[in-house]
Amino acid sequence: MTIEKIVEQALQDGYLTPAMEAEVGRICDTAAELSIEEYMALDRLMGALLTGEVVAVPRKQFINVMEELVLTEAISRVAEIESNSDKTLDLGDIAAYALNRLPPLYATTEEGANFQRESARGELSDLIASQVQQAIARNVDQPDFYPDRQIIQKKTGDNVLSQVSSLLQEHAHKFETATKV
Repeated sequence: MTIEKIVEQALQDGYLTPAMEAEVGRICDTAAELSIEEYMALDRLMGALLTGEVVAVPRKQFINVMEELVLTEAISRVAEIESNSDKTLDLGDIAAYALNRLPPLYATTEEGANFQRESARGELSDLIASQVQQAIARNVDQPDFYPDRQIIQKKTGDNVLSQVSSLLQEHAHKFETATKV
């Protein structure tokens, strides 16, 4: 999907979804340079976001309680191993491996999250500990195939406006240079 089509869809729907935002970011990150039409579309999107014509849908209106339970377990196990040996473990890899093998526990309210936590502590604590232990064992035995791999980084800024603004600032110099040549 092109930036122009994404902006057109956002203007038609009145909403900019996280998927649309991610696609615009992906296009901007991978393009050698943006066309005038793409810059104009981004400008239209920015104006629509500022006026409220388009509303950015928040990224998360829910949480996966399993993530915090797995992270808590993984942090304590990793800290224990690292303090008793010279090994350095990748907490992100361990948590992701374990989470991929456990059921998600989504909640949209604090009450729901508390319910999920208590239920999981009673029913799933052994399974969580087992999956984290398997993830650690796999991480310890895993060779360093890709030392230059890049971790997933959180975007700067809390809202879509700052993210679009950052994208424009990041790629605007390429546009200016391209038009002068």
